[in-house]
Amino acid sequence: MPVNYTIHSDYTDFENELLAVKEQFASSSESIHKARNELRIVPLHGMQTVIKAFKVPHLLNRFVYAYLRDSKAKKSYNNAVRLQALDVPTPQPIGYIEFFERGLFAQSFFISKYEPYDFTIREVLHHEVKDKDVEAILRAFTAFTCSLHEKGVWHEDYSPGNILIRKENGAYTFMLVDINRMQFRPIGPLEGLKNFSKLWAQPDDLALMGRVYAELRGIDEALALKAIAAFDRKTKAVVNFKKRLKGKK
Repeated sequence: MPVNYTIHSDYTDFENELLAVKEQFASSSESIHKARNELRIVPLHGMQTVIKAFKVPHLLNRFVYAYLRDSKAKKSYNNAVRLQALDVPTPQPIGYIEFFERGLFAQSFFISKYEPYDFTIREVLHHEVKDKDVEAILRAFTAFTCSLHEKGVWHEDYSPGNILIRKENGAYTFMLVDINRMQFRPIGPLEGLKNFSKLWAQPDDLALMGRVYAELRGIDEALALKAIAAFDRKTKAVVNFKKRLKGKK
C-alpha cells in the first residue's frame, strides 16, 4: 500500500515505528479518546507518545484528500510545527503518515509526544477543579487566548476539551491539542472574542473573560461584553438547532 509520510528531524529514529504505525496503534489498549477519531498512548523508544488515528473518510473525501486537500494528519503535524515556531505550547510533533489504496486516500495517523496535564478548561468552566480560584485560572486563560490572537493564531475548534492546563510553581500554563483546523492570520480584537463562544461558559465567567480580553487588547469594555455575549448566543442557537434537527433535546 503506497504511503506518504514526514518525520520530524529530531525523531528520525522513530521512522520504523511510523511506518508500522498501524501495528503500533493496535498494540496499545490505552485509549484516551474515542469518538470520530481515536487517540492511544503508545510507548516508543522509552517515551510516551500519542498516536491519533483519523477516521477513514467517505469515498468523495478519499478522492479530495488524495488530490485536492491536505489530510487532517498532515495539517495536525504542520500546524504543530508552526505553533512551536511561534512559541505556542502544543505537544511535540513526531510525524504523520498517510496510506493510499488504488489511487485514493485510505487512512492517516499523527504521532506526538504525550504531555501530562492536570485538567482541561472544561473542568474550570464547570467549577470542578480542586483549585478553587477559578477566576485566577480564567484570567490566565484569557491572557493566553489574547497572546494567541496577537500572534495570529486562530484555533477553529477552541472547545473545552482542546485546551489542556498544567499547574507549575503556582502558575497555570496552557496547551493546544486537536489542531488540524487552524488559521494563521491577523485577528482583530472584536473578532477575537468569538473564539470564546464554543466554551459554553456561564454568564459570569464569560463576562469576566470579556472584561479581561478588552483590557488586554485595548477595546471598550461595554462593546466587548456585548460582542462576546452575542457570539455566545449565536453559537448556542446554532448547536441547539442542529440538535433539534437530529431529534435530540
